[in-house]
Amino acid sequence: MKPLATALPLCALLVALVTAPALSTGMAAQGGTPFGRDDRDDHHRSRKFEVVEATIPELQEALEDHVVTSRKLVQIYLARIKAYEGTLNAFIRLNPHADDEARRLDRERARGRVRGPLHGIPIVLKDNILTPDIPTTGGALAFTGFVPPYEATLARKLRSAGAIILGKTVMTELANWVSDAMPGNYSAAGGYGYNPYDPRPDPRPGVDARGFPFADGRPALPTGGSSSGNATAANLAAANVGTETSGSILSPSNNTMLAGIKPTVGLISRYGVIPITADQDTAGPMARDVASAAIMLNVLAGPDPLDTPAVLGPPACPAVDYTRSLTRRGLRGARIGIAAAYRDGVPNPAGGFLLAPLTAPQLQVLNDAIAALRAAGATVADADIPSIVPLLTFGICAAREQTKANDANCSVVLKYGFKRDFNNFLASLGPTAPVPTLSALRAFNTAHAADNAIKYLQARLDISDEMDVAADSARYLADRQKDLMLAGTTGIDAALAGGNFDALLFPSSRGADIAARPGYPSVTVPFGLVPNTPTPPFPDGFNAEPSPYGVTFTGKACSEPTLIRLAYAFEQATNKRVPPASAPPLHKHGDHDRRP
Repeated sequence: MKPLATALPLCALLVALVTAPALSTGMAAQGGTPFGRDDRDDHHRSRKFEVVEATIPELQEALEDHVVTSRKLVQIYLARIKAYEGTLNAFIRLNPHADDEARRLDRERARGRVRGPLHGIPIVLKDNILTPDIPTTGGALAFTGFVPPYEATLARKLRSAGAIILGKTVMTELANWVSDAMPGNYSAAGGYGYNPYDPRPDPRPGVDARGFPFADGRPALPTGGSSSGNATAANLAAANVGTETSGSILSPSNNTMLAGIKPTVGLISRYGVIPITADQDTAGPMARDVASAAIMLNVLAGPDPLDTPAVLGPPACPAVDYTRSLTRRGLRGARIGIAAAYRDGVPNPAGGFLLAPLTAPQLQVLNDAIAALRAAGATVADADIPSIVPLLTFGICAAREQTKANDANCSVVLKYGFKRDFNNFLASLGPTAPVPTLSALRAFNTAHAADNAIKYLQARLDISDEMDVAADSARYLADRQKDLMLAGTTGIDAALAGGNFDALLFPSSRGADIAARPGYPSVTVPFGLVPNTPTPPFPDGFNAEPSPYGVTFTGKACSEPTLIRLAYAFEQATNKRVPPASAPPLHKHGDHDRRP
């Protein structure tokens, strides 16, 4: 095993990056290289440009009109990161080469070469996406300082399209496949990320259901996970790329008022992304608006011979321009099915609920969304999911109790797939791998428990490592087929066919699992806010801010053009996203920060 690598503290890197222009000015006074005319004009032109809530099309228009340069955009975002990172902890690492990359792209633009709508746009990536010029940790302590030997296909495609990778965001460690008790956006390498809509730690006394203290640093307002929308929601970057196995794009997008596209599995290459399982893993764009997410999807989508296909996965999707779905009239004549079970709840024959009904505030948000859909020309009716009870009773084996001795009534697809695909991923790293196997990672974590390597234990790593890829393959395949039947054929497929619906609508990200198992796409859109009222409640005097609560459109494999059309028309008809009050505009983008 390799010793822990050291990394430059983020605060030090921020100081270096944000103060770079001032240092250059000082060098000029001492006989160093002075600013050129373009640098002076850059500063003058962009002083009044505001990035807060700017969409990718708006940023691109500002670049085309010479209102701002890519270098200045990087500086503006870095200034915002410097101002708010101490509150949000949105990043694990920044790209020290971002300024140089922006200069190069500005020179290309000046010569008349514009690569496309992402040219010169600062984007951030989840820290499980390999970037050989920026360390990639997956949030794991064992991967601290790890510099990958190759680049993820999606990162390469973004760079080829002219995007500037500004940094790597916090995430739930190893995409939330370490512990069954880990809070969203926590990792040993990155600590706790905080939701910009209420960036305070949980103050409650007592312990959670797994015995961990509420007041251990976790956020009072859940961020969702395992991806993080905190940076994009707080306008610290133009947009970001997340990954999802089940809910990890949809839930953080919902919780931070973003538009998130979780694509059909296989539409975006997973090569160079730290995996859970190729059967359900996908990357996807997260942005403040649907149009920006669609622009990113155009760049990210496409076949890759290096990608590992899902077993019995969805068909390959045809190449399309997803921005052609951006029509304000996209809801006219559409048929939307409300996934009624996810609204009303599903009783458990043994007592209680298999799926709890919505609370009154959540139901009000959903009803308001339905009214908006109808006002925009859609027909909306309840949709029945025939397999809902057997689906909910056949959950995912993800708890510490669901060892091989106690996993007969849950799907082993994820815990089996992680053992298979994570070990294959480590092997692809060759001698640079921080650890050679899953077993070695578990041993490293145990040896470094005093360093908080496994603050919330490592139950999911444990139950995965006991799987035998060869001996358990028959059980895995049977569970994979059952997942596809319950969630796909007799689930979403049957619900859509039963009402001749174009898409199903779910409240927030509640339908993530049913779409994840067959690898179907979903698009979530910001819409409302509901009270943040956990159980047990916050102590007296803690006035919790409300939690974002959106809606999600879901369809069959390769239905992204339809889902984007519906989501964009809904977004344009409602315009419900509001920026978080915790990260207001910096009143000047020059030397003086006059924040309230």
